[in-house]
Amino acid sequence: MNTDVDALTAIALGLAAIATVAVGAYGGRLSRTTSDFLVASRSVGPRWNAAAVSGEYLSAASFLGVAGLVAKYGADALWYPIGFTAGYLGLLLFVAAPLRRSGAYTVPDFAEFRLNSRAARLTSMTVVVVVCVLYLIPQLQGAGLTLNILLGAPVWVGAVAVGAIVIVNVVGGGMRSITFVQAFQYWLKLTAIAVPALVLLGVFLTDRAALGDPVPPRVDQATTVNVTTPVTMTVPEVDGLLITGTLDGADVDAAPFPSIGTHEVGAGSVIRLEAGAATPVVDGAPTTGEGWIASGGGLGGRQPLFEVLSLIIATFLGTMGLPHVLVRFYTNPDGRSSRRTALAVIALLSLFYLFPTVLGVLARLYVPQLLITGTSDAAVLLLPAAAVGGLAGQILAALVAAGAIAAFLATSSGLLVSVAGALSTDVLRGRVRDFRIAALIGGVIPIGLSLAASSLELSRTVGLVFAVAASTLCPLLVLGIWWRGLTAPGAVAGLIVGGVSSGAATSLAIAGVVRNDVLGGWPAEIIGYPAAVTVPLAFATMIGVSLATRRRVPDDLARTFARMHVPERLGMGIERLPSE
Repeated sequence: MNTDVDALTAIALGLAAIATVAVGAYGGRLSRTTSDFLVASRSVGPRWNAAAVSGEYLSAASFLGVAGLVAKYGADALWYPIGFTAGYLGLLLFVAAPLRRSGAYTVPDFAEFRLNSRAARLTSMTVVVVVCVLYLIPQLQGAGLTLNILLGAPVWVGAVAVGAIVIVNVVGGGMRSITFVQAFQYWLKLTAIAVPALVLLGVFLTDRAALGDPVPPRVDQATTVNVTTPVTMTVPEVDGLLITGTLDGADVDAAPFPSIGTHEVGAGSVIRLEAGAATPVVDGAPTTGEGWIASGGGLGGRQPLFEVLSLIIATFLGTMGLPHVLVRFYTNPDGRSSRRTALAVIALLSLFYLFPTVLGVLARLYVPQLLITGTSDAAVLLLPAAAVGGLAGQILAALVAAGAIAAFLATSSGLLVSVAGALSTDVLRGRVRDFRIAALIGGVIPIGLSLAASSLELSRTVGLVFAVAASTLCPLLVLGIWWRGLTAPGAVAGLIVGGVSSGAATSLAIAGVVRNDVLGGWPAEIIGYPAAVTVPLAFATMIGVSLATRRRVPDDLARTFARMHVPERLGMGIERLPSE
């Protein structure tokens, strides 16, 4: 890699990391009490909180993954940014204000408040930790991928570096500290993705040759692609393609592909494309511009309608069950400001997601070689140099790198606060010291798991975590807030059934069972996109067991519902914990 590019990128990454630590230290200087560490003493206003929510929510999946999936799958991949944003509408309508009025510090605290059950609290605490750890894995993997692509560093370096910075910030100041960090990082990420997107769009609009064909997957210069993992690819044209390595189980040396269609390429193979050659694409992705633009092709599986439906369910409902998102609404002063925060988040996210979508379209034109191995998450990182080049391209690439590292840091910080809050209040004694110990433990474990886990596309992995959240905490909150019939046994049973079913599917997918074709047919589809099955199963379990145990409804249910639903100005929704 060019030394100048390395230097600019390293400087940008360093500045982003230093700014994160500095802003965190500025915010953390005010952290003294447990309330400061858990919910920033419930003093964060709607505008500031909306930027912080958006900052932590826009993860590696949003900054890198959305563009990669749009480049690979086209129109159907747009359900990712739509679902990621629209989920806040459900949060706004059904969860934000009642959850804040409950006076809870954490989701497990809410479970005990609503159901008067220690078992429900401990079960929900376990789910919170599992969801956060699963969500941390792709953030750390994305950090490793970014530093590997941009600086050539080993993959583990990025995961360890991001993990260490996040642990320092959270241990130092908790929620109050990361509120400042996440709000700052939203605007950094927006700048880092908007400026390159607008510049590259201008380049595209002045490129008359590019306008003559609807974004075909062709390379415009001789290109060499190294295949690092076994891959099944579809070859639309054989002209201009040579492969050295393993093709369909046979060793070959500078051999042409024997035919169009599907081929198995082994790890360590090298594919050379001549200028103008049609780019092979990973199996399941559309091979033509027309197929890429049209909807209905799904996301690489054999059941496109099921995939899209399951993705919609996961992203629309999963947002309501993400612990690191929910905990931010505890920081608002009251229920009204919580609603205002959710509304502002929708606007901020809608603005942001315009730009990854544009970059995804341009990636299919300027870096189509990424479609060969499916490593399209790198598209945003490689686009500036490919489309612009020169010093301008280097500067844009450095800006993108800073935004990417901000994405990993912001989301990981929110997730670690959620883990530390749950562990410190439910496993330890709830002191500031306990929060810091829990943050240290909760930060180290995901680092190891991220290095051991198989790597899917970032948005795919996050989509699976959304499925777990939609199958567990979403039913608990929706039914707990709006249905008087929910009982503690029903909630616990639903959390277990939804968590085990969706968690098993997610673990198998992250472990590579689906990708490696160990399973096929409908089992593979359900493992890859479980929400359409596991979410209805979780809701049905909670409702069915609650009806069977209706005598276990808490005695003070009327008071609990009044606290959640009567506006603060009428005297309800007050803080219920005297320590505050």
